[in-house]
Amino acid sequence: MNPVALVEQAMIAYFAGDVRRINHFLKVYGFAKGIGELEALDASTQRTLEIAALTHDIGIKVSEQKYHSASGEYQQLEGPGEAERLLAQFPIDAETIHRVCWLIAHHHTYTEIRGSDYQILVEADFLVNMDEDKLSKTAILQIEQTIFRTRAGTAFLHNLYLADPA
Repeated sequence: MNPVALVEQAMIAYFAGDVRRINHFLKVYGFAKGIGELEALDASTQRTLEIAALTHDIGIKVSEQKYHSASGEYQQLEGPGEAERLLAQFPIDAETIHRVCWLIAHHHTYTEIRGSDYQILVEADFLVNMDEDKLSKTAILQIEQTIFRTRAGTAFLHNLYLADPA
């Protein structure tokens, strides 16, 4: 069985009853999958990206319990350990798990983005957060200039938030 599908199932169970959080990571996963495929990532990087997109916010539950906050700083701190425990039960190689945990530990850090999986994960998360946080057009344009680098992610951003409806 496809380990990405197993992770998706496990993450829905992990956040059982929290429809908002489940919908968030599923939307990020959808954008990340599409951007990665359109940017022609190799199969290994694509799989890593998809698993990271599904698990990127796994640290929220522990952060809220320990710190009473879902702050990105706490998510980056608590998420890798939670992800490692969850991913260890699936047929996912150690190198992929290590990279996914690293991405989780950095997905709210926007300086020195290195790697196409990191770039696309950040873009996909922003595409979802722009809507969920009801960002202004000015804020969206600023994020586009400072964060977005992929052709596919930029096209999604324009079609979602900057195009005039017909």
